[in-house]
Order: sequence, then C-alpha cells, then structure tokens
Amino acid sequence: MLNHHLSVSNRKARVLLVDDGSTTEAPTALLQEPLAAIGPVEILHLRRNLGHQRAIAIGLYHVHEFLSPGAVVVMDADGEDRPSDVPALLDEFEKYGGRDIVFAARTKRLESAVFRIFYNLYRITHRALTGIQVRVGNFSVLSTQALTRLMVVSELWNHFAAAVFKARLPHRTLPLPRGHRLAGESHMNFVSLLVHGLSAISVFSETVSARLLAASAIFALAGLIVMPVVPAFAAGLLLVLVLQAITFAALFCFLIVSGRSAMGFLPTRDARYFILGKTTCSNAVSPLDALRTAVTSGTQQTTYTESASSR
Repeated sequence: MLNHHLSVSNRKARVLLVDDGSTTEAPTALLQEPLAAIGPVEILHLRRNLGHQRAIAIGLYHVHEFLSPGAVVVMDADGEDRPSDVPALLDEFEKYGGRDIVFAARTKRLESAVFRIFYNLYRITHRALTGIQVRVGNFSVLSTQALTRLMVVSELWNHFAAAVFKARLPHRTLPLPRGHRLAGESHMNFVSLLVHGLSAISVFSETVSARLLAASAIFALAGLIVMPVVPAFAAGLLLVLVLQAITFAALFCFLIVSGRSAMGFLPTRDARYFILGKTTCSNAVSPLDALRTAVTSGTQQTTYTESASSR
C-alpha cells in the first residue's frame, strides 16, 4: 500500500524495517514483486527486544549515521498509521519548507471504551504534571536537521514524541484518523501501556518535580488556613500530612535536579551496541536518483527522504 500511495504522489522511497529482537526468521522472499516507488528494503536486527520507542531511536540512529535523508517519516507498520496519509504528511512538511516536524494528531480512535477512558485519564494526568497536552503519537515526519539534533537528546531513549517536545524542536500537527490494524492484536497490555505513559511523563521530570513542589506548597498554605477552625486531633493530622507532602516533594525535586549532571543515554554514542546486523531483501527496482525512505520498528514505521549523494 505504501508503494501505491508513493507512486500516486510521484514520490520514491527506500525502507528500513527494525526487527525488535524477534525470534521469528524473516521470510526469504519478503517482496513478491518489484516495487515501482520503493528501492532497497532492509531489515535492521536488534540484539534484544527493547520496546517500540527504543527500537525507533535505534532506527533513527541508523538512518542518521549511514544515510543522508532529506526527511524521515516515523510510522506504525501494522496499519494503524495509514500509508495513504504519508503523502499528506510530506505535503504539510514541504509546505513550511521542511523546517518543522509534523505529527499526525489523532481525530478518531478505534480502541475499546475502557481503553479510551484510561487514555483520557492519562491525558489529564499528563497535562496536569507537564503542562503539555497529549495529542500525538509516533506518526510524524522530520528533517535531517531535526534528526541530527535528536541524536544528542537522551530522552529519545524513553519516548520519541516527548523527546521532540523536550528538545523544543519546532513542530506542528496535522489532523489524521487512526487506521484499522491489518492483522493480529496488539501485545500492549495494561502494564505495558502504563509504563509507556510513565516513560513519556518521565521525560519532563524536572517540570513534574517543580509542579509537585508548588502543589505541596499550596496544600500547606491551605492547611495552615483551615487548621485553626478544625478540632485539635484533625489539626495535628493535617500538620503531619502537610509536612510529609512538602518533604517528599522537596526531596524529589532535589533528586531530579541533582541528576541533571549525570550523563544519560546518547543515541549517537550508544545506539550502535544494540544492533546485531542488517539484511537486505531483494527488490528488482533500479537504483533511485532521489530516494524517500521508511524506517519500521516492530509495528512502527518511519519514512524519510534521502538525496542521491547518500553515504
């Protein structure tokens, strides 16, 4: 499908699939027929399963180190990020001169009612703790310049979209609906979703700690105001709660601030150690003069544009 939509929009691509530590061998004839709009299709094998966010980080590292893309589209490869939307993302990206990262903002979700309830609770929590509204996922397009900057953003190891926001890279959104899953069911359970959400919030740990400290101070002030008008035993309990809240918030804040001096994971330095190797799948298409490339991690996919002078 991606080949068809790229052909219709007069674009060409190459594809890098990130095998996130799978124990299943890739089919020897992955491509059944020549692809008119897609050049080399490669599989990047990781040494172990790292989860989709870290697989994306390693895929982006590989693109940065060994290719010279003009643009990179990160997308889900299971169909929920629709290939038909890739030209629209690229059009929006090119409309503003290829300077801003363009994220797909979901206008319609197809998950169960229970999932949507917990997702909305997560959005409220995320907004309260970080001040940033959750509207985007991984489906996006970014430039070479943005990719280069992300290679020294340690937060990329935890969460791709949150790292873009934390690094204050210029970005915009394009409203797009989520597609239907092509086959199978997601392996994301409640624990996986919870860890994924906490990973996004952890990127903004400094902001979270400052907001919690401010909230504790407000709670303490409110407690001091009501203390004279409540019974003595209630006033004593309230005083203990106020002191505990301020103490824990202050300790958390100091812990986060002190950790700023520690050297974290750097994609440009550390990602290479997780790569096992790379497999090139056969494709009868001749070498492309101007390449647009896609990177996929497990159920994640990235599309990027590459010049003819690629390394």
